[in-house]
Amino acid sequence: MPTSTRSTRSTRSTRPGRTARAARAAAVGAVAVATAAAVAAPAAGAATPRQATDRDSAPVFVQSDNPTANTVVAYHRNPDGSLGRHEVYPTGGRGGVLDGSVVDHLASQGSLSYDCEHQLLYAVNAGSDTVTVFAVHGDRLQRLQVLPSGGDFPVSVTTHDDQVYVLNARDGGSVQGYVWNGRHLISAPGRHRDLHLAAASPEFTHTPGQVGFTPDGSKLIVTTKAGANSIDVFPLTSSGAPAAHPVVTSTPDAVPFGFTFDRAGRLQVTEAGPNAVATFTVGRDGTLHQVGQVATGQMATCWVVATGDNLYASNAGSATLSGYQVEPRGPLTALGNTPTHDGTVDAAASSDGRDVYVQTGAQGIVDEFRVGRDGSLTRTGSVTVPGAVGGEGIAAG
Repeated sequence: MPTSTRSTRSTRSTRPGRTARAARAAAVGAVAVATAAAVAAPAAGAATPRQATDRDSAPVFVQSDNPTANTVVAYHRNPDGSLGRHEVYPTGGRGGVLDGSVVDHLASQGSLSYDCEHQLLYAVNAGSDTVTVFAVHGDRLQRLQVLPSGGDFPVSVTTHDDQVYVLNARDGGSVQGYVWNGRHLISAPGRHRDLHLAAASPEFTHTPGQVGFTPDGSKLIVTTKAGANSIDVFPLTSSGAPAAHPVVTSTPDAVPFGFTFDRAGRLQVTEAGPNAVATFTVGRDGTLHQVGQVATGQMATCWVVATGDNLYASNAGSATLSGYQVEPRGPLTALGNTPTHDGTVDAAASSDGRDVYVQTGAQGIVDEFRVGRDGSLTRTGSVTVPGAVGGEGIAAG
């Protein structure tokens, strides 16, 4: 069983706790000049993030992760859930490829993150060590900024309120935090934490897998895959800065990869070692307690998406989605496996819970599924994403 401990790994010190408003104002003042040059200014008169309010088309966004020039492809979602017309938007950076990867060049979950409330989309550029911020106008995108990721090879990004964190995969792994200052996202001092993961081969199995906030925004979670076989939880101060050391839950040989939260607030983690989905409760102090585990019976179980009372785990080696019904206080109930195109990787669910979209990296295809009342999946179509073989990163409105 996993065990939780307080990490003693060295890391940079945090700022003293303050009120959220005061600390964010101080962070902005300290770095505004340094980050001004990093802002890629769009056309004059660009909308501020909180002014972009066109939510009618419920779009789907897919990242190509193309090593030559990364792009985000914005699809119009039709009433039947199929993906219609699309536009291709350059991120202003390059995608990247981890050594040993084939259908999953980033070997991560959450490399594209959609903040529906504020109509913002975040994309990582692993080959350029940058992060791109887009304003979302329905199924159209407007590039606002391109910023340094604060580390080497960014692979995952997460957002909560006006806070953003990016996970960098190489050079031992790290997380970097940002805050919004009116119209601009700014790298925040005191919000960088090194993970101190040892380099190992193959690279794509030993780099960290995902960064994400807990639903209430009080903690930051990082999965380390085989790099440490652990789930690291950073409690956040009132200003949003991570604790100096994470609470580390050891999961020997599990290779924890992607995660999501169910409606009861439990952490659902894919484990590529046993090819399983493990369920944890999260304590107030960041300790995790495992309350269940269910094997998929498939190969390379690495990604997971939640919608309503259902979970769908992506099995890259089996080209399937494993479905589960979630009981608030009970185990996961298997719903069966649904075939996809080869190389099943990252997935997203529409905000109304009716559709699931899954990237398949072998040919750069996104498969479209309608969710039945019993949780079953019915394929409604598929699209080939331009330049996206091996690509990861998908988000839906």
